[in-house]
Amino acid sequence: MESLRIVFMGSPEPAAALLTSTVRIAAANGWAVAAVYAAPDKPEGRGRRLTPSPVRRQAGELGIPALTPSRLTPPEEAVRFRALRPDLVVLAAYGLLLPPPFLFEPRFGAVNVHPSLLPRHRGASPAAAAILAGDAETGTTLMLMDEGLDTGPVLAQRSVALSGGERTPELTARLFALGAEMLAETLPRYVAGEIEPAPQRQEGAAYAPRMTKADGEIAWTESAALIERKTRAYDPWPGAATRWEGRRLAVTAASAASDAAGLEPGRTRREGDSVLVGTGEGALRLLRVKPEGGAEMDAAAFLRGRPSFADALLPS
Repeated sequence: MESLRIVFMGSPEPAAALLTSTVRIAAANGWAVAAVYAAPDKPEGRGRRLTPSPVRRQAGELGIPALTPSRLTPPEEAVRFRALRPDLVVLAAYGLLLPPPFLFEPRFGAVNVHPSLLPRHRGASPAAAAILAGDAETGTTLMLMDEGLDTGPVLAQRSVALSGGERTPELTARLFALGAEMLAETLPRYVAGEIEPAPQRQEGAAYAPRMTKADGEIAWTESAALIERKTRAYDPWPGAATRWEGRRLAVTAASAASDAAGLEPGRTRREGDSVLVGTGEGALRLLRVKPEGGAEMDAAAFLRGRPSFADALLPS
């Protein structure tokens, strides 16, 4: 197998695990990971201390140089990239669009590990989008990147069944772990010319835009099934939340009931030690909540401390 210089690009925790896998793949094939690109350090905690991303931390532990530009478009970034003499880019949840030099100058291009069955759920939030849509399956795609948004030709794709109980962090980690297996199987064959990238089909294309804080606001006129999926899709951010007595109340776990038992949308009612909330279709049983400024707790514990919540009207 010929020598190969890889540049890895990614930022969050699941991508850090993929970096480790990429290093192992490189070592097994006589290649080298020449450098890592990751998001710039961000202020975190009460002291707003600058904290590196998981990928940058992992690069440090592996002894790989890490670059953290806030933009890739300045000409000097292309010069710095070329100086690495990359043959291949491997990218997973990096966060910045790649300009042409990063996409096309490496002789094997840029391979993206995307946690969806492309062309479904192109974009920034594919795992959350699959949960929100109630998909029966999703998967991971290895794609040769082009200038479009997740529109490049496919190198490999593998599906996984969904149980209907997945939450975004766990599903994302699962899909990137699958991507690590796929990289080990696919990259050597791709480099050897044994895989021809296949153009994506156009039917079934859907986009998963970057989530906003407003996405998590619960509209009780929506169906209970959709609101329940939001509690899982928007974990941990932006969270699914309503307001009660002027303060934010996050709903962190819930189940859908088909019978709303006469409850208008947003109306709460005690049922034993739990709380039902009327919706546009069915009712939502609150299992766990997190009041603003407080700790997450069982809905029963929240109700014991706030008995008036048993007959409230939550805003839609």
